[in-house]
Amino acid sequence: MGKMLPELLSSKVIKRFNGGRPVLSGADMPYEADCIFNAGVAKFNNKYIMAFRNDYGYNGKGGFTGCIIGLAFSDDGIHWDVQKGPFITPAQIHDPDVTRVYDPRLTVIDDKCYLCFAVDTRHGVRGGIAVTKDLKTLDILTLTAPDNRNMVLFPEKINGKYVRLERPFPVYSRGGIDRFDTWISFSPDLRYWGDTGLLLAVEDVPFANDKIGPGAPPVKTSEGWLTLFHAVDIDRTRGKNGWEEKWQKRYCAGIMLLDSEDPTKIIGISKEPLIAPETLYETEEGYRTNVIFPGGMILEDSGEVKIYYGASDTYECLATADVKDLIALCREH
Repeated sequence: MGKMLPELLSSKVIKRFNGGRPVLSGADMPYEADCIFNAGVAKFNNKYIMAFRNDYGYNGKGGFTGCIIGLAFSDDGIHWDVQKGPFITPAQIHDPDVTRVYDPRLTVIDDKCYLCFAVDTRHGVRGGIAVTKDLKTLDILTLTAPDNRNMVLFPEKINGKYVRLERPFPVYSRGGIDRFDTWISFSPDLRYWGDTGLLLAVEDVPFANDKIGPGAPPVKTSEGWLTLFHAVDIDRTRGKNGWEEKWQKRYCAGIMLLDSEDPTKIIGISKEPLIAPETLYETEEGYRTNVIFPGGMILEDSGEVKIYYGASDTYECLATADVKDLIALCREH
C-alpha cells in the first residue's frame, strides 16, 4: 500500500447537475432495486440510452442476492424513463457458470450498440462484449479468461483494428494485493484480442495508491482521444463509510488524452482528480461512500461534455464540462 493521500477536490471545470443530486436511483425503478450505479450511456437511434447496474436484495451483511443490468431512455440526457423489465440477467449470458452480470459500458460503432460488461462466475471474474441492433436481442461476441473486467471500446477502428481498454486482476504476480493497472488490447473482429500492453499504471497517478482502471469509453476530439479513468486510494484509518462494517477506499475520476492515431501513447494527463467525492450523495449516503465511478461520456455538438458517474455505489449522477477545458486539464502538466 502506498502513502496516505491528502484531501482531494474536484476540478473547477466540472459542474455537477442539480447540485450533485442523482439523475437515477433505486426509487426510480419499476422493479426491486437497492443500488443503481456504474452506468454506460450513449446516443443511439436518436435517443440517449443508459444501461445501469442494479444490485438488489441487500442481505444486511455487505452483499446482495442479485445483480442485473437495467435500461433507461431519455430525450435530453437528464430525465430518464426506465424500461419495465431488466435488460440483461445472468441467464442471458448462456453460460451456467455465470452468477451475476454488472458494470455495463456502451459504445456505438457503425449503427450498432456494443455493450461491455462484467460477469461473476464460479471460477472468476470475466469481461464480455455483446452487440445489439434493437436493444432487445444480444449477441455475445466474447468473454475473457479470468480475471479481467472494466472493459471499454473505442467508437471506431484505429489503423484497421478495434481497440479496448481493460483492467486485469493480477493478484499472484503483484504480491497478493490490489495493484491493478489499465491495459490496452487490439482486435480484428471484436472476438479475438491481443497485442496487449500496459497503458497507465497506478504509480503514474498521484491520487491513487491502490488501483486504477478504465472509466467511460473514450471520446474523439480534435486533440486526441479524451479518456476517463477511475483511481483508487486506500487508507487503513478510515472507518465505516457506508452500510458495511468498514470501507477504507476512495474512488475518484481522472482524465487523460490519448494520441488519435496511436492510442497506446498518453499525450496528456491531469495530475489531479477530475471528480472527487464531495456531495452528500458521494460522501454521506449509500452503500459504499467516497466512491466516484465514471461510466459514460458524451460530447455534444455544443462542446458540452456530459459525464455520467456512479456515486457511493448507489446512485447515478451527472456532471458537465466544456470539452476545451477538459483538454486543457490534460495539457497543463
